[in-house]
Amino acid sequence: MDKLRIDKWLWAARFYKTRSLATDDINKGRIEVNQQVVKPAREVKVGDTVALRREGQVRIIMVLGLSEVRGPAPQAQLLYAETPESLNAREDFAQRRRFEREPAQSIAHGRPTKRDRRDLQEAQHGWNNRWSASVDG
Repeated sequence: MDKLRIDKWLWAARFYKTRSLATDDINKGRIEVNQQVVKPAREVKVGDTVALRREGQVRIIMVLGLSEVRGPAPQAQLLYAETPESLNAREDFAQRRRFEREPAQSIAHGRPTKRDRRDLQEAQHGWNNRWSASVDG
């Protein structure tokens, strides 16, 4: 075997739990082979470069082997090698994510009440300061 469908290879290399999940991401344009957006039936061969875009980061992987069956994780890791640039980018992303503030901690009291939302709307839109056709106005 010298070629294999990209969706099968991604599944066998354990990047996706099912082939249908791999196919969905391929159809959304999140997978590139040799810097080209592909379809699920695109065949990959040893030496191809695969770019995976997941969870806000891009992993660039070299295809080292092909397998039609999904084996254990240590065996699946022999099918590919991540480029050093991709490894560095992933480490930087993990470092930045570790030191950034958690978005949930910025909310002091949780979800705003109806009164809080009205106060926010008044502050944003200036409902009290708008023009009025009233007599006293």
